[in-house]
Amino acid sequence: MTATPDDPTGPFSRIKVRTGALVFCGDEVALIRRDRADSVHYTPPGGNVEHGEDLREALRRELAEELALDIDLAEGGDLMWVVDQRVTRPGPTPPPRKLHLIYRLHITPELRGTLAERELDELPDGGHEVGVIEWVDYRTTAGLPLFPPIGPALAALGDPRAAVGAAALDAVTDENYTWV
Repeated sequence: MTATPDDPTGPFSRIKVRTGALVFCGDEVALIRRDRADSVHYTPPGGNVEHGEDLREALRRELAEELALDIDLAEGGDLMWVVDQRVTRPGPTPPPRKLHLIYRLHITPELRGTLAERELDELPDGGHEVGVIEWVDYRTTAGLPLFPPIGPALAALGDPRAAVGAAALDAVTDENYTWV
C-alpha cells in the first residue's frame, strides 16, 4: 500500500522524531538492554518527541525519565548523528517514518553513581517492559544488537569526544534491516 495525497495512510506517510543520547562516562556509554523471550536488543536512552515539544526539551524529559539524568549536569549535548528509519514492522497500523536524532553527553563517575539502573517502558496494554541500564565500552558496540544500528559508527570513534564526519548515517530500510 502506498500513500497518496488523497489517502495518506500508507507506510511511512507519517513522520515521528525520536531524540536519544549517547551518555558517556569515560569510555563507557549507557545503553538500555531489553530482554525479550526470543531476543535481546539495546537502544540509546531517549524517546519520541511529543507534539509541539522542543527537541532539547524532549531530550531533557526522556533522559530524566529513563536515566534520572538532569542534562544540565552533563557536558556536551551536540548532535552526533541522524538516522532515517523506513522499516515495515508488525502491527495493525502503517509504520511511520522515524528520524532518530542522536546526541552526545559526557558525565562524571560521581553523577553516574546517582543514575537509574532500570527503566520501565509503558506498553500499549498498560503494562511495562523493564529495560536494564548497561554501561558498555563504546568500542565493543559494533557487535551488539543496537537500534538504531549505530554500533559500527560508534565503535569506530577514536575516542568518546572524537569529531564525527557526516551526521547522516545510512538509512534503515527493509532492504538492510529486519524488525526484531
